[in-house]
Amino acid sequence: MAEAYVFDHVRTPRGRGKVDGALHEVPTIRLAETVLRAVRERNGVEAEAIDDVVLGCVDPVGEAGGDIARAAALLADYGNTVPGVQLNRFCASGLDAVNFAAAQIMSGQQDMAVAGGVESMSRVGMAASGGAWPSDPEIAIKSYFMPQGISADLIATKYGFDRNDCDAYAVESQRRAAQAWNENRFERSIAPVKDINGLIILAHDEHMRPEASMQSLAAIKPAFAMFGEQGGFNAVAIQAHPEIEAINHVHHAGNSSGIVDGAAAVLLGTKEAGAAQGLKPRAKIRAFANIGSEPALMLTGPVDVTRKLLARAGMAIGDIDLFEINEAFASVVLRYMQAFDLDHAKVNPSGGAIAFGHPLGATGAMIFGMAIDELERTGKSTALVTLCIGAGMGTATIIERV
Repeated sequence: MAEAYVFDHVRTPRGRGKVDGALHEVPTIRLAETVLRAVRERNGVEAEAIDDVVLGCVDPVGEAGGDIARAAALLADYGNTVPGVQLNRFCASGLDAVNFAAAQIMSGQQDMAVAGGVESMSRVGMAASGGAWPSDPEIAIKSYFMPQGISADLIATKYGFDRNDCDAYAVESQRRAAQAWNENRFERSIAPVKDINGLIILAHDEHMRPEASMQSLAAIKPAFAMFGEQGGFNAVAIQAHPEIEAINHVHHAGNSSGIVDGAAAVLLGTKEAGAAQGLKPRAKIRAFANIGSEPALMLTGPVDVTRKLLARAGMAIGDIDLFEINEAFASVVLRYMQAFDLDHAKVNPSGGAIAFGHPLGATGAMIFGMAIDELERTGKSTALVTLCIGAGMGTATIIERV
C-alpha cells in the first residue's frame, strides 16, 4: 500500500465569529479560496496534478452549502478538471477530510489531493443545518441528548475536575498561544485574508485573550447551569449516569472553545507525485481511526479512539512525542491527560481552541498543521492529533515527521 505524505499546510487566522469580527465581511467561499490558492501557489503545484479537494464543513447550508469544496476550487483557479467534495463529521470534519484524502492516496486511487476545512460561524450560524438528533424525541430520548456544555460539565463532575482546574487550564492555553505568536511559530503557516483590492483584512488570530487570569475568569458565571436546571438536562445527565448525584457546572466562555471564522488546507500525496512537482515531504500519515463513544458523555471520544488507534498501529502511548487535542472544553483535555497520565508539556504546547477559537469544519486540519510545525520546531518525531465530536465520537491521526 502506498504511503501518504504531507508536503505543506496553511490556514487563515481565526476571526471572532461575531458581526464585528474581522472576517464577518468575508463569504465562506472566499475563506476556502484563500487557503486553496495559497497552498497551491506557494508550492508551485500544477492544477492538473491535484486529483481532489476535500473540505470539512459542519453547517453546509446557505453560502456554505452545495459542495463548497468544488465551488472554492473553481474560484481558486484549480481548473475544471479538479473535483471537490464536502464532508461532515461535526468537529472532526477537517481532520477527517485529511484522513479521507490520505486513504485515497494510500489505496492507490489518487496521487495528490488538497484537504482541509472551512467554517464561517459569524455568517452561517452554528447548528444552522439542524438535524434529527436534537429535535426528534425518538432518537433524542434514546441517546440521552443534551447540549455539549452539559456533557462537558458531566465529564468534569464524573472525573473530578473543579472550576479552578478548568480555569487554570484555560489560562495556560492563553499563555501558550500568546507565546507561540510572540515566537513567530505560525509565521510559515498563516495565509492572511485579503479583500478584493489585495489589502490585508486579518493576519493574526483575533480571539485570543492573553490577559486572562484566574481572577478574571472567576468573575464569569457558569454558562450551562440555568440551561441544565431549567431545561431539564441535568436530570438527563443524572439518568444516564446515576452514580452522579448532582452536576457541578464549571464551564463558561473563558474555559471553552471560542466561536470563530477560518479555513485550512493540507497538501498530500505520494512521494513520487510530490517529486514530480519538485516537493519534499514534511511528514507522513502513519495511521488514523474513528470511533463512536457514549452520547451522554459525548466528548470522551478522544480517549476511546486513541486506544483504538494505538492498538491498530502497534504503538503505545509512550511512543507519541506530542499530542494536539481540540480544546472544545477544558474538561475534555483534562480527562484525556488523566486517562493516559500525560505530562501537560506534551499536550497542546502552542495553546488551543480555548485561546484561538474553534471554526468547526476547519479546526481538525488546523491542529494537524500545528502538530507538524511543532514537530519541526522541536525536532521530535511523532504526533497524535484528535478531536471530540458531537453525538459521541472521536477521530485521531498519527503523523511522523520526515
